Amino acid sequence: MIHSAALIRLEGITKHYQMGGETIAALNGIDLEIARNDYVAFIGSSGSGKSTMMNILGCLDTPTKGRYFLNGLDVAGMSETDLSITRNQEIGFIFQSFNLLTRATALQNVMQPLIYRGTRAPERARRAREALARVGLEKRLNHLPNQLSGGQRQRVAIARALCSEPSILLADEPTGNLDSTTAAEIMSLFDELHAEGQTLIVVTHESDIAAHCQRIVRLADGKVQSDTINQEHIKFEARERRHV
Repeated sequence: MIHSAALIRLEGITKHYQMGGETIAALNGIDLEIARNDYVAFIGSSGSGKSTMMNILGCLDTPTKGRYFLNGLDVAGMSETDLSITRNQEIGFIFQSFNLLTRATALQNVMQPLIYRGTRAPERARRAREALARVGLEKRLNHLPNQLSGGQRQRVAIARALCSEPSILLADEPTGNLDSTTAAEIMSLFDELHAEGQTLIVVTHESDIAAHCQRIVRLADGKVQSDTINQEHIKFEARERRHV
């Protein structure tokens, strides 16, 4: 599927791993474009290539072959230092396990990406407070992770991702550690962020999570099996707009 004004463009992305003398093709010639404000789910079973796709998109790994353009940058051949800078500036990560600092407050956790950027302390605190308020945690600034519920911890992780104003939010199984009610709340928050203009990529093996997304890319054996627009999501957005 081809979109104009692509934020992400993948050209022939291939990733091979060596395992016990055998070459495993985790990704095998992926051509794909993702536009600004897309809301995309990558879905597939274990071994489909979705985890490798997440690592490539998140600049956590580099392809064996092919080119990856992110916001106009050709990142496929970048050095580790340049990849680190790109991750910090362009990508907000949201993980299944939250990845919060256990001895840091919600506010301190959210400020972490801005520390790496060299943002001054008053500005870090202001932006972190705004991000936590955006996810409904303005009254939990000084709580440690073990003082928060699973859903609240994931909201802290989302606030941390938002704080650096990334080009994309990349969520890896973001509801995997949550009960169904809390998972629905987190996906509703993603829906809101998309409606506000945020580009979101969700990697999941769950069809009900993918159903929230505007576009569903199904992977199988390292290839794109299907790439479809989710008509139910389009109808939902239209209903929401009528009620604004």
